[in-house]
Amino acid sequence: MSSATLPPLRIATRGSRQALAQANIVAAAIGDTTGRAVELVLIETTGDVRTDVPLHSIGGQGVFVKEVQRAVLDERADIAVHSAKDLTSDVADGLAIGAFTERRDPRDVLIGSTLAELPLGATVASGSVRRRAQLSAVRPDLEFVELRGNIDTRLSKIPDGGAIVMALAALQILELTDRVDEALPIERFVPAIGQGCVAVECRARDEATLDAVAAVDHAETRRQVELERAFLAELGSGCSLPVGGHVVADDLHVFLADPETNRSVRDVVALSGSMPEQLDAARQAAHNAQQRLG
Repeated sequence: MSSATLPPLRIATRGSRQALAQANIVAAAIGDTTGRAVELVLIETTGDVRTDVPLHSIGGQGVFVKEVQRAVLDERADIAVHSAKDLTSDVADGLAIGAFTERRDPRDVLIGSTLAELPLGATVASGSVRRRAQLSAVRPDLEFVELRGNIDTRLSKIPDGGAIVMALAALQILELTDRVDEALPIERFVPAIGQGCVAVECRARDEATLDAVAAVDHAETRRQVELERAFLAELGSGCSLPVGGHVVADDLHVFLADPETNRSVRDVVALSGSMPEQLDAARQAAHNAQQRLG
C-alpha cells in the first residue's frame, strides 16, 4: 500500500503553544520522510485543567501525559508527543518510546533578573521543587512563590524586583529567547531528566508507526535521555524529592535534595564502556546520591 493511500497518522498532543509547536515539528518530519499525511488530536490533561494547585500536589511527573497516552492506547490517536521531562521513569503499559528528538538547549533560565542582581530576599516564581532547591542552595535568602500556566501566562507573572525560572528549550521553540536574563550553568543547576527533548510514543506492537516515528529519533539524545531515565528509575517511582539528571558527553550530572533538611547532593559521574555499563553507572549514581543525602 502506498503512503498516499494510508490513513493519516494521528498525533495526540496538548493544546498549549509549546506542545503544538513540538507536535508540528514531529508531524512535519514524519510527513517529509514517509509521505504520510499527519493530523493533530488535541487532548486536555489534568495538568492543564488544575492550574490552581502546585504540580507536586496533583502528581508531579505524569500530570501532563496520562490523558495523551490514553488517547493512543484507546486508538483515538497513533502517536503521543510530550516534553520528555514530563514522562515518568516507567514506560506506560502497551506503549513504546519510538523516538527522542534532537535535544535543544537543556538549561534553566532566569527571566526578570540575573541571579547576582536579585536583591536580598527577592521573590522567585517557580512551580518546580527542583529549581527551588537548587536556587536555595546558592541563594538561601530568596523567597519562592508558585508559578503555573502556559508560557505566556508565566511570562506575565514576573514578581516585582524578582524573577521567574523556565526551561530555555521552551523559549527556543517559541522564539522567545530575547526574554532571557541569564542561562543557569548545568554544573550547579542540573536540569530535569529529559529536559530539552521531545519524546514520541506509540503502541508497542504498532510496527508501522514505530517505523514512521524512527524518522525523528536522534541517537545521541536517546543515549543521553535513557541514561538519565535509568538514574531516575533507580530512585524509585515513589521518589518525590527534588531531582535532576543530565548527561553531557560522557558525564552524568546528578542532583538530589531533601527540602525538610535543606540538604542536597550534586555529583558528576563518569560514563564509560558499553551502554549496559553506562546504565549500571547511572543506577549506581542514584544509590550513591541517596546514601549521601542520608
